[in-house]
Amino acid sequence: MAISHLRQLCLTTRRTTRLVALLPPILLLAGCGDTRYFAPDPASDEADDIFRLWQGTFVAAMVVGGIVYALIIFAAVRYRRRSDDVPGQRDYHVPIEIVYTAIPIAIVAVIFGFNVVTQDRVTALKDPDLEVDVTGFQWQWQFTYVDEDVTITGEANQRAELVLPVDQRVRFNLHSPDVIHSFWVPDFFEKLDVIPGVANRLELVPNVEGTYTGRCAEFCGLDHWRMTFTLDVVSQAEFDDWLAARQSGGSA
Repeated sequence: MAISHLRQLCLTTRRTTRLVALLPPILLLAGCGDTRYFAPDPASDEADDIFRLWQGTFVAAMVVGGIVYALIIFAAVRYRRRSDDVPGQRDYHVPIEIVYTAIPIAIVAVIFGFNVVTQDRVTALKDPDLEVDVTGFQWQWQFTYVDEDVTITGEANQRAELVLPVDQRVRFNLHSPDVIHSFWVPDFFEKLDVIPGVANRLELVPNVEGTYTGRCAEFCGLDHWRMTFTLDVVSQAEFDDWLAARQSGGSA
């Protein structure tokens, strides 16, 4: 009985090992079929930069993963046990050790360089067309259009609505009166913490009209899940009409 159980365990282990071995090629093929590599469609100029970095990093990861996987298979097949004789042993192989040390360092250095360039470009502060004070509080958001004297405040059962003109540079000044929050619109590929006493600023240029959902990406308390808001990116004419209605006391 014990031998039977042992055989069954060995068979199960072999099947599991085969399934695990098949996972990397399956994921690799899945990624190759999606040029977005599982990312959402970018909706801002900064998101386009981040997206290109993501694509390059993903491709590099697939290439490295493919090479490593091929080497593992080669070693498993080429040097599989053919007898009970102990194979020849070698303490070290300097050329190979230099290669497998230098190549990863070079790969990391190149990826790091592209990250720094993209980060500097995305986080650069310029002259904005529109400035919005963003206040994250437990548990909603408040948006104040600085020069337009318009304030939108979310409530427990009514999320705040942020309206932005397309192709205009917007600066967000982030504030919090209570705990740490995080201002995040997934389609913009950026988020920044909203920290009490810290003046964080975020700039972006939305370039695709549409309706998006913003979130708090930092657990901030019991009702953290309520901290969502609606973001509408509209044409300049629609934005002007919306702003005029708000300034006149309307709700459009």
